[in-house]
Amino acid sequence: MRADHGGNGGTNGSEAELSDSLKTFGVVLKALREESGLTQEEFALRVRYSAAYVAKIEQGKRFPPVDLPARAEEVLGPVAHKVLTAAAKSLTRRAVLASWFRQWAEIEEEAISLYAYECRAVPGLLQPEGYIRAIFDRRLPPASEEQIEREVTSRLDRQHLISVNQNTAFSFVIEQGVLERRMGGREVTRQVISHLIEMSVRRNVEIQIMPTIQEEHCGIDGQLYLAETPAHQWIGYTEGQRSSSLISAPKDVSVLLQRYGKLRSQALDCRATVKLLEQMRGAL
Repeated sequence: MRADHGGNGGTNGSEAELSDSLKTFGVVLKALREESGLTQEEFALRVRYSAAYVAKIEQGKRFPPVDLPARAEEVLGPVAHKVLTAAAKSLTRRAVLASWFRQWAEIEEEAISLYAYECRAVPGLLQPEGYIRAIFDRRLPPASEEQIEREVTSRLDRQHLISVNQNTAFSFVIEQGVLERRMGGREVTRQVISHLIEMSVRRNVEIQIMPTIQEEHCGIDGQLYLAETPAHQWIGYTEGQRSSSLISAPKDVSVLLQRYGKLRSQALDCRATVKLLEQMRGAL
């Protein structure tokens, strides 16, 4: 799959539609909350989210989590559940994604196994907010504040895959040099490392660091992603400058699986990875 960049390089109709839909959902939620006589803080406490998170949803700056209508029903009643469920159907996270990434995003959502080797940046599913902002603040051509907010919102929302899909096995192999680059500065790097350590304790997540010095390295051809579908078909994904390729031919996917298996054996194991991350954080 190659990119078709006709008109997709900036704000497009789907992005504007998505932004309007998010704002509409937020207005609806706020109206239902106020009708029940609850402050944001009171509502947030009862639905078990932070007040800051609820505020961003009402402002149209964050996607509502999939279980929000159900949680809201406990507080606001069955009518609110129906209204919020209907409003949520008008939202699509994929509208803000780059056109050449959307097909992989669909596969990613349904995957029962997801593998990633990254030599360029921390994988998107593991990026804390400060790191995401550092990436988009420095991307060329420059983006507007509104575009950056949409990108940050979309990427943070995608990360719910890890917590929602608890039966999906996530494996990440990340080059040590990605962290040593200190994208965004020392404080952002410290946040990234702390986040990786926190994510590594999840039962469905394995994170391994590939040491900077590794004389036997199977990832010279660059980053790669692999997903196992519910039908147990493996699909590969690679990415370049504003382009991407889905790889489904069995012989080609087999090559990627072999390479990823070798990369896992060459990287530090999970315990050694956490130890290295703690050392790197302490040295910042």
